[in-house]
Amino acid sequence: MSQINLRPWQAEAITKALDCFNQNIHRIFLIDAAPGAGKTICASVLAKELIEAKSIERVIVIAPRTEVVRQWSAEFKQVTGRHMSRVSGSEADIEDYGIDVCATWQSVEGLLDGFQNICKQFETLVICDEHHHAAVEAAWGEGADSAFGSAKHVLILSGTPIRSDGMAPVWFEYNEHGNLDHPEEATYTLTYGEAVDLNYCRPITFHRHEGRFSVSLQGGDPISVSGAGEVELDDQLKRINGLQRALDYYRLACTPKYLPDGKSPDLNSYQATMLEWGIDKLDDIRNSMPNAGGLVIAPSIEVAEYMAAILEKIDGEKPTVVHNQVKNVESRIDAFRNTTKRWIVSVAMISEGVDIKRLRILVYLPNAQTELSFRQSMGRVVRTMGHEDDTRAYVVMPTHKIFEEYARRVEDEMSPAHRKDTNKKDHKICGVCEAKNPLDAESCVECETEFPRRKPKFRPCPECEQLNPVSEENCQFCGADMNYQFEVTLDEALRTGAIVRGMDIDEIDVQEGERIKEQVKQRVLASGDAKLISLIRQLPEESWGKLKTILDD
Repeated sequence: MSQINLRPWQAEAITKALDCFNQNIHRIFLIDAAPGAGKTICASVLAKELIEAKSIERVIVIAPRTEVVRQWSAEFKQVTGRHMSRVSGSEADIEDYGIDVCATWQSVEGLLDGFQNICKQFETLVICDEHHHAAVEAAWGEGADSAFGSAKHVLILSGTPIRSDGMAPVWFEYNEHGNLDHPEEATYTLTYGEAVDLNYCRPITFHRHEGRFSVSLQGGDPISVSGAGEVELDDQLKRINGLQRALDYYRLACTPKYLPDGKSPDLNSYQATMLEWGIDKLDDIRNSMPNAGGLVIAPSIEVAEYMAAILEKIDGEKPTVVHNQVKNVESRIDAFRNTTKRWIVSVAMISEGVDIKRLRILVYLPNAQTELSFRQSMGRVVRTMGHEDDTRAYVVMPTHKIFEEYARRVEDEMSPAHRKDTNKKDHKICGVCEAKNPLDAESCVECETEFPRRKPKFRPCPECEQLNPVSEENCQFCGADMNYQFEVTLDEALRTGAIVRGMDIDEIDVQEGERIKEQVKQRVLASGDAKLISLIRQLPEESWGKLKTILDD
């Protein structure tokens, strides 16, 4: 076995996979392990074992996104000593590279011939990371089935092998109960609960962040909206186009609220209160883990920039922001990974596979609402820093029945001992010399480094006006409900997407359509293609962003 210090589960999984491959039990082996448990190292060591046994000659890795491909290339070389080239769909003749290669799922179709030739010419191990991307009915799934049909061995890695949309990943079958039906001899499973019990992952606490919205209607009474359920409208209000959709609690939670200048974020908004709770909890964790960081997952670029501005104002440090309109995203993520910066704000950039071990707080306000994306996002904050890491992970999320259902399933996986939050410490650790200090120490007792001054965060009770910590949900003095009240105008509520010609279009796609519309018009008109020009004229501009997303996928 390899000289790398493996976790027991990794050693067990590798032994079982080697038996499966060497005894020709099955060509495909599945490792279904919780996000953060260490699947990349496990797979790399397995590849090294097969290479040294001369069972395989080449390795192909397919991963979900560019940043994960980069991580794979680095970790694979660290484990095996072999260089792994990162390739894209625009490259040709990759079989002539003579080395192992790594690509994204999006690149599979463009690299189809090259992958087929590698698998035919060499004894090849294909490692599919986050295999749920390869749905049978999707282009990537068809490409994977064709590209890797001649591979000697296939290793599937996933923490979420069952897709939320019901589409089965290629090579997998499901029984009548919807459970994965892959041979037991070719499967190794490690649940999140088991990973927590073994100290491979951190236990997690979900904070359901409630807030009551009051949506003002011109010439009528305000409409109250909470996370308790859908608002019932009378016949007259139902005639207002898009109103029922605009009054959806989650959409209001994702609606940025600005001051009268239209640019400055309102620090009394719902998102600001979520961030206040996250900041307060991050401060607590930093007492025992001085470099702990927080992640914000936003539903759109506008909301990401909005929340970043709020963080800068109330936390005093400008966060790192990453989305598809930001240059040098990989470098920004890498810089955040290797600093003690407090917050990183992302739109669909840090959701699966991206490894930043010091993340402990997740403020979760995504565009996608699937269990697959929920668990992948949760996996960003549960990674452990080693045996001495006794911190806990936290998710701050809107009170939302879908998210609450997902959270309960995760909580049910954890043993009762890990469900209770016992993260409060009676000391704090110096980030320079790691000495223990009293919680009220202003500087380290050993190296005299000054500790960051923590601003007290309190808010008054709406009933008795006594001050309570920001994170309290009920007044410590009179027990009154401390949930926030938010006023939203109808115009603000309606600006959460669009309904155009019967199509329900998300705000992120509306904004993208507005951004690209002039460029699309000019390019289509310049093409002179009458059918294409006619098609574009029939499609409303608000839908072009959605069309671009579909084509990108």
